[in-house]
Amino acid sequence: MGTASGNDKVTLLTFGCRLNAYESEVMRRHANEAGLEDAVIVNTCAVTAEAERQARQAIRRARRERPGARIIVTGCAAQIDPARYADLPEVDQVVGNTEKLDAATFGVTDAPRVRVNDIMAVEETAAHLIDGLDGRARAFLQVQQGCDHRCTFCIIPYGRGPSRSVPMGAVAEEARRQVANGYREIVLSGVDLTDYGKDLPGTPTLGEMTKRLLAAVPGLDRLRLSSIDVAEVDDTLMDLIRYEPRVMPHLHLSMQAGDDMVLKRMKRRHSRDDALRFVDTVRTARPDVAFGADLIAGFPTETDAMFANTLKLVDEADLAFLHVFPYSPREGTPAASMPQVPGPVRKDRAARLRAAGEKRLQVMLDDQVGSTAAVLVEQPRIGRTPHYAVVDLDRDAVPGSVINVDLTAAAEGRLTGHISDRAAA
Repeated sequence: MGTASGNDKVTLLTFGCRLNAYESEVMRRHANEAGLEDAVIVNTCAVTAEAERQARQAIRRARRERPGARIIVTGCAAQIDPARYADLPEVDQVVGNTEKLDAATFGVTDAPRVRVNDIMAVEETAAHLIDGLDGRARAFLQVQQGCDHRCTFCIIPYGRGPSRSVPMGAVAEEARRQVANGYREIVLSGVDLTDYGKDLPGTPTLGEMTKRLLAAVPGLDRLRLSSIDVAEVDDTLMDLIRYEPRVMPHLHLSMQAGDDMVLKRMKRRHSRDDALRFVDTVRTARPDVAFGADLIAGFPTETDAMFANTLKLVDEADLAFLHVFPYSPREGTPAASMPQVPGPVRKDRAARLRAAGEKRLQVMLDDQVGSTAAVLVEQPRIGRTPHYAVVDLDRDAVPGSVINVDLTAAAEGRLTGHISDRAAA
């Protein structure tokens, strides 16, 4: 489902990834500075057919609820197929993924109805200084954009363009601004985060950039990585994950499957053993790390035996936080023309993966009971531990603050905690 933010004049409806959430905040700032009034901006996602269906439904609902509003549609789905959205009678303008980050886009009332350029020709990703994400306790910092890889199931490179990185100096500048605005935790985000730096002078790695960022912004208390590819983790980043306490002990891995034949047909760059070896290496050096992963259920040609290997991976790698997607064919991708797994089988496999993940999460949460955690408060009575586990607090606390919480119980994927009188580190 999408998320809504904004004010009475401009409403942003955001679908999909954290990067979209970040970019919606950039658009919100541009729209406010341009004096845009009575508008709804729909920031779409193209990862699955369901994400697109939800966006179209939101567009129709927005027109019913705001009949006089200017409806602007952007995001990956609009970038990939602008004509489809321009043909919707509810839509006033379609804007591409590059154009949506241009301040001038929102100050022109007589702009072309479709403003979508060739994103494959884009060579740079500019840094966007924002005051933080509206209504969120942590800040997201975009450091990379686009993807040079061509996984057979994925349409996103055609919506995001080639891989490109924000220069290290600009990353540090924005992080300083976020910290100055009171954010205790920053999440580094990107489409292919671990591909960072290959397009920059000197080709710095994600690990080198992260190390310099932490040194340049000593006031930053907590740093997270949005998602990493086990095939691209450099030695410096591995050392930071192992030994740097400001890097939070929660890693989300872009695994997609746990069977070698499926991974090969997906055109992924890691094997099952590579994934397990990475998890074991990290956990040996930092035993408390919690792992999450993206997994696709029912990829074309996936047999019961292949699926069983992915299901076993959840326990073998101890994956506590899962993002599970039933495979969704995307027109124009190689996987869409492969022999398809029936829809009900995909849904059943997705449900079984989610159930396995819930069991691993409960085990992890049970292990936390009886300990004290430095919790980032997201809402007055809800926070998250360094491991990204949700905690229900016994009394109100200030959103954005970090407090010590004695963890007293675990149930239904959440912890319960008592706010300690001891100050948080």
